[in-house]
Formats: sequence, C-alpha cells, structure tokens
Amino acid sequence: MAVRIRLSRGGSKKRPFYRIVAADQRAPRDGRFIEKLGTYNPLLPKDHAERLVVDVEKVKSWISKGAQPTERLQKLFSNLGLCAAPALREQPKKSAPKAKALERIKEKEEKAAAAAEAAKAAAEAANAAEENSEASSAE
Repeated sequence: MAVRIRLSRGGSKKRPFYRIVAADQRAPRDGRFIEKLGTYNPLLPKDHAERLVVDVEKVKSWISKGAQPTERLQKLFSNLGLCAAPALREQPKKSAPKAKALERIKEKEEKAAAAAEAAKAAAEAANAAEENSEASSAE
C-alpha cells in the first residue's frame, strides 16, 4: 500500500480549507484517509499562525515510514524544515518537447551553425582577396 501525505479539501464553494492527511494513494481525494496530520487554510495571510497547523511528530513518523508528500505539501514542509524543497522546472515535463521535436531542434541548430561557419569563411576569403588586390595595385 503506497501512502501519500496530501491535502483533503473541505470548506464551501470558493472558500477552500484543507486537512493534511495520510492516505492510501488509491483513495479518493476527499474520501477515506488513515490519519489526520494537520490543517491548511490558504485564505489566511502567509504570516498568520493558523494558516498551516501541522503535528510535526506525526509527519516525521509518516515520512520515516515511507509516505510521500505531494508537491504542494513538500513546498510547505520545506519551510518548516521537514523535507527538502521540490525541484521546480522552468518547463513542465508535460509540455516539454518530445524526441522527434528535439531531433528537429538539433538539426536546425546544426544548420544554423554550419551557415554561420560558411558566412565567416566567405567573409575571411573576401578580406583576403581585398588585401591581395590592394597589395598588387600598390606595386
């Protein structure tokens, strides 16, 4: 049984209030859970004491047993020093380019590099020809 530490939503419409619970990951979001670990009220200011209420000992116990917190809770727990902050990606995995798109991007970069190289070589050849013509006309 894979246990997750996650948020279970309560509160009325447009007024969210969450319980922090340890639950089987197959259980519904607001359904059956194993143990209540605290509460989270996102409507309160960030510095308010009641915004995040957590039983730290219970959370440490569940994490030591192998329970995985969700990304949102990892962020909140990292502020309390309970776990490491999640790695935030600039581009989400879901919208990252796939293999074929990466190949096309790589080919495009290679063509651009080859074109820049050719332009540089042509410019150098033109400069050399111009210097030769100046040298021969000076004689």
